[in-house]
Amino acid sequence: MRIGMRLLLGYFLIVAIAAWFVLSIFVQEVKPGVRRATEGTLIDTATLLAEIGRDDLLSGSAQNGQLAQAFSRLHQRPLRANIAGIQKVRNEYHVYMTDAQGRVVFDSAGKALGQDYSRWNDVWLTLRGKYGARSTAAHPDDPESTVMYVAAPIRDQGNIIGVLSVGKPNLAMAPVIHRSERRILWAGGALLGIALLIGAIVVWWINRSIGMLSRYADSVTRDSPLPLPDPGSRELRKLAQALENMRLRLEGKKEIEHYVHALTHELKSPLAAVRGAAEILAEQPPPQVASRFIDNILAQNARMQSLVEKLLTQARLENRVKIAPTTIDTGTLFSRLHDTRSTLLSAKRLRLDIDSPPLQCVGDADLIEQALGNLLDNAIDFTPEGGTLTLAAQATSAGVALSVADSGTGIPDYALPRIFERFYSLPRANGVKSSGLGLAFVQEVARLHQGEIVLRNRPQGGVEATLTLHRPFT
Repeated sequence: MRIGMRLLLGYFLIVAIAAWFVLSIFVQEVKPGVRRATEGTLIDTATLLAEIGRDDLLSGSAQNGQLAQAFSRLHQRPLRANIAGIQKVRNEYHVYMTDAQGRVVFDSAGKALGQDYSRWNDVWLTLRGKYGARSTAAHPDDPESTVMYVAAPIRDQGNIIGVLSVGKPNLAMAPVIHRSERRILWAGGALLGIALLIGAIVVWWINRSIGMLSRYADSVTRDSPLPLPDPGSRELRKLAQALENMRLRLEGKKEIEHYVHALTHELKSPLAAVRGAAEILAEQPPPQVASRFIDNILAQNARMQSLVEKLLTQARLENRVKIAPTTIDTGTLFSRLHDTRSTLLSAKRLRLDIDSPPLQCVGDADLIEQALGNLLDNAIDFTPEGGTLTLAAQATSAGVALSVADSGTGIPDYALPRIFERFYSLPRANGVKSSGLGLAFVQEVARLHQGEIVLRNRPQGGVEATLTLHRPFT
């Protein structure tokens, strides 16, 4: 298979897998998203109708009051609404009202009058001042027949005197959900088509650039080199320059041969001089003559030694790169964390205690600081105003343990097994939902440093997160 087709296939597979993941998430989120939006409209409607039905409940004429009359007229009035291509022909709300004991005093469908609804979640929770909602199947054998109910309290002088609950069949939202899913799938198909087209263009451009380099390399072998091409990419331009350098080195072969000849000539003269001096010394000349020729031999030997050393110097090609670990002072690290978050601490009137003896650890300073920063940010978010946070460092048999403790409410038991999952987050007091990636990042930093991260609830309240850096990172 050609390299271009391999690139295209690999690129298309990556895009297809990514698109499949994204589309599956979107499709899975359509139904709960629509239902969450519908639940919001139901609570608004229930709150409004509760105000209208209050007078009916107080007068004891809920079955014939204003709310009952309004629904009677509503059922007699047909609807013809075209909502973005979806036809709506009838009102699908089911409304009932109960007294303070949970007994139904009004039912828009006229089926539950007098029944005790005090055990249904929407009525039960609302009568106790909580948010009441439920989803119940109208037909037990049909899972698609579920109806979502949201209730609002009916109050009189601050007291809850009844409950008004509004229900809507989930089946009524099915056309919206199906249409959204179809649109997402169509958009995904269009995305894959566009990605394939872009991939084909990129592969054509890469093949064209590689073809230019291939023709240039072939021309070098034919001793008729073409001008250096410009492939249009920095990486391919470097490759073209490397080919050009190779060509220049090949063409510089004659220069190398000339250098070798010159070096041979330089060695030939001292060798001949040494040989001549040795032949003369073999004839045992007078001492003064012998001394002169001995000095000549030594001088020629020094000359050849200098030539050899220069060749050895030019032959040194070793290049060693040594990566030295970074030493981190825990006190300095904690001080930086305190300084960068002093504004957040002051805003919530939190106190940050630092318990760090003279201690050093070894690792990637930026990653460790960011990991501890994530833990400290979580502690700040989950600690109430006026609370206390603690940064501590301790040498252990395994290495160095860096911990962040808070005085918040702790982690619920149900969340402990999932706390390190990506995108999993707990609700914060300020109502802002986090990305759910902070602890996953900390866990990855721990893995890269051959360490571990442990979160536990403290007996006195709050959470303690401990990042342990095992040797050789300590």
